Amino acid sequence: MTDRSGMIFGNPISERDRRKAERSKQKFMKRFGDDSSADYPVIIRPNPVIGPLLGVSDIRVAEEGPSEEFDLEKGLIVGNIRMGFGHYRISMAMASAANALGYKPYWMDLNSFPETSCTKVIGAQNDLYSKGSRISQKSRLFNKIVWEPMNYEGFRKLSYNASDQKNAEIMGTVFKNIPKEIPLIGTHVWPAQAALHGGMKYVVNAIPDNWPMALHLAEGSVHTIQTKQSYIGYRTLNGMRGKEVLKPMPAESLVYTGHYIDDELVRNLEADCEARLRRKEEKKPMRFLLTIGGAGAQKEIFAAIIRYLLPAVKKEKAALYVNVGDYRNVWDALAAEIEGLSDVAEEHFNDWAGTLSFTERALTDDVTGVHAFWHEDIFEAVYCTNLLIRSCDVLVTKPSELAFYPVPKLFIKRIGGHEKWGAIHSAEIGDGTIECEDIPHTLAMIRMFMKDEVLFAEMCANILENKKTGIYDGAYKAVRIAMDLKNR
Repeated sequence: MTDRSGMIFGNPISERDRRKAERSKQKFMKRFGDDSSADYPVIIRPNPVIGPLLGVSDIRVAEEGPSEEFDLEKGLIVGNIRMGFGHYRISMAMASAANALGYKPYWMDLNSFPETSCTKVIGAQNDLYSKGSRISQKSRLFNKIVWEPMNYEGFRKLSYNASDQKNAEIMGTVFKNIPKEIPLIGTHVWPAQAALHGGMKYVVNAIPDNWPMALHLAEGSVHTIQTKQSYIGYRTLNGMRGKEVLKPMPAESLVYTGHYIDDELVRNLEADCEARLRRKEEKKPMRFLLTIGGAGAQKEIFAAIIRYLLPAVKKEKAALYVNVGDYRNVWDALAAEIEGLSDVAEEHFNDWAGTLSFTERALTDDVTGVHAFWHEDIFEAVYCTNLLIRSCDVLVTKPSELAFYPVPKLFIKRIGGHEKWGAIHSAEIGDGTIECEDIPHTLAMIRMFMKDEVLFAEMCANILENKKTGIYDGAYKAVRIAMDLKNR
C-alpha cells in the first residue's frame, strides 16, 4: 500500500504532521479494529428506488446472498458516503449520466457496511461533523470561532489531507473483492482515497463545492471540478500551507467539467424553463420548492418563509413544495409552530409511488396549496427533490450542491464557510440569487420573485444560455473521463 500522507503532489509533509496523521490512524484502529486481513464477500443487487429510474445496482460488502455479475465492460462504480444529502445527490447525477451514456452504474456507499472498520471510521467522523453543524446553528459564537474557520480554512490545509490519507488506508479493505479494472467515480474524497489504497486502477475524484481545499485531494486520481473559478486554486494548491508557494498539481490531474447534473434535468431543461415562463405569464401560482435537510438545520428560516407565503398560497398566488427529506420530526415541528399550515397541506409521506405520480402530474397540471414530502428511505428522500425541481419555479436552498442545479434559485444563509462560493458562482452565471444572510433579505427576495417581471425571466434565459456552453454537462464529462482512463 502506497503511503500517500508523506508527500502530496511533490510537497513534503512535515515530520510533525506525519506523526499526527499516523496517530489518527492508530486511534481509529484501536477503537474499531484492524480488518486489513479480512476477506469480505461482495454481492450486487438492484437498487429498489433508483434502480428502475437510473439503472443502478448496489454493491454490498460483508453480505451474502443472490448476486448479479459485475459488468466488466460497461460497469462504472459510483463511490460515495452518506454525509448529509449533497454527496448522494452528486452520486445520483453520475449514475444518471452513466445510464444515459449506455454504461452500468454501481452504487457503493462506504458508510453502509457496518461490519467493516471502514464504515465505523466514516460513521464516527460523520457523527462528529453533524454534531458540529447542529451546534453551529444554535450558537453564533461557536459558528464564528470554530465552525466557519474549520470549514473555510481548517479543511484547506495540506496537513489535513495527510491525516485523511492515512485514515483512508483503513478503508481500502472493502475493495479487496471488487474487480480492479472497473472505473470508479468518488463523489466524496474518502471513497476516492480508499479506492486507490484498495488497488482500484481508474479513479476519478469528483470534487464538490467551489472553494479549493486540500480536504478534497486524492493524489493518484483524476480530479474534476465544477467551476473554472476554482481551477487555479487547485492547480497551485493556493493557501493550502499558509503563504508558502507549493509545487502545483500536474495538469493531467485536474479537469474542469462543469456542474454535476442528472441527465433527466439537463435533457428536459428547455421544456421546463418554457413551462416556468408560461406559468408566470399566465399568473399561475408561483411554485417554491423548499429543501430542508441537515436534521432540520435553518428551520427558523424556512418557518418564516412558509409563514410569509401562506396568505399567497390561500389566494392561489403561490404554491409550496416542502421536502423534509427523511426527518419527519422537522415537518411535525413546522406544522405545530405555523398556524394554519396543516389545514392547507397535503402530506406525501412514505408513499414513493404517490410521489412519483404527483411529480409527473405537476409537469402538466396546475398545482395549488402546500405539498409536504417525507420519505424514510434515504434514496427516496434525496431523489424526491430532483423530481420536484423539474416542475418548481424557484428552488429555496442553502448554497450547497443544489447551488449548481439548472433551476432559478433563492439562496438562504449558508451553514459552512465554504458554501458561500456556491452562491457567488450561481449569481455570476445568473441562475441564482446572492446569499440572503438573514430572514428580512430572504423575504424581500421572495417578494421580488413574485412581483418583478424581469428577475425570474432573466434567470430562465441564463439557464438556457448556460446549457449551450456546456456548464451543466459535468456529470457526462466525468463519466467519460472515468471510462476513457480504462480504455486508454
